[in-house]
Amino acid sequence: MKRKAKITRKTNETSISVDMNIDGNGKYKIDTGIGFLNHMLEQLSKHSSIDMNIKAKGDTHIDLHHTTEDSGIAIGECLKKASNKFKGIRRYAHALIPMDEALTRVVIDVSNRPYLIWNVNLKVEKLGEMDTELFKEWFQAFSQSAGITLHIENIYGDNSHHIIESCFKGLARSLRSAMEIDLRNKKAIPSTKGSL
Repeated sequence: MKRKAKITRKTNETSISVDMNIDGNGKYKIDTGIGFLNHMLEQLSKHSSIDMNIKAKGDTHIDLHHTTEDSGIAIGECLKKASNKFKGIRRYAHALIPMDEALTRVVIDVSNRPYLIWNVNLKVEKLGEMDTELFKEWFQAFSQSAGITLHIENIYGDNSHHIIESCFKGLARSLRSAMEIDLRNKKAIPSTKGSL
């Protein structure tokens, strides 16, 4: 079964479409209207090998909060929809990602029990046009809508761009591993409960 999905999310604040292929090779076309967020989502697609086509329009004349949060929600919803009820996946994964002076650990459980631990401190208030507090909002929205337990810890680092990019790349590599089909159990739900 092909693990592909498309969703459209429309509110009074944003309009977002996501087209995803979990078993892709990291091709992407991303336009959120926010340059730095585009850059991070390109990293997410490339390093997870999940093909993503994302188009977002939002009330950025107010601020970037709604577009950032709703893009996390939409991407998470699309991943969950494409996942074939998580059948046959490896479920658990982790990545330790260096980026120059920064080192970040990301650990995930694709469990349908969303939870975010965010242990990331940034020294600046903005990256590009984005308020840095919005990154936690994105990861929170993504983990909730995808049904993923997500622990992100920046172990050390000085440059906030490097720190945030290592978080997105860590999520990408973890997703790539956790969402891979386990060839020994490719028809099974990875839980003693029989469902996630």
